[in-house]
Amino acid sequence: MKNVIVVLSDPRSGSDESTGRLFNALAAAYDLQQRKHTVSILFQGAGTRWPALLSQPEHPFHDLFISVRGSVAGASLACSAVFGARDGAEAAGIDLLSDNQVPGAGGLPSLGALLEDGYHLLIF
Repeated sequence: MKNVIVVLSDPRSGSDESTGRLFNALAAAYDLQQRKHTVSILFQGAGTRWPALLSQPEHPFHDLFISVRGSVAGASLACSAVFGARDGAEAAGIDLLSDNQVPGAGGLPSLGALLEDGYHLLIF
């Protein structure tokens, strides 16, 4: 089974919901990896702010992030620019993806291509 996990939650919201969404996204990726499923993690929207935070060893989810780091496909180039997260994503070693050239917005990862390739989509 092939799965793509899209993280949209905003760490700046400071809410338990945002943190819970991120934790559950990473936990789902970990579970699927343990079951030998193909997993790709994408950070989009305000979720592009997470990689910079998760790369910090003192972050509570750092170890979990490191355990699934190999499944991180990247972050949206356009979203990272809009949400001021481009430098942080690049510093964290996250690829910036732009397959889906949206008019007036720039490039984002192509969810359509992933769905056509048989991926199941999970959004957090």
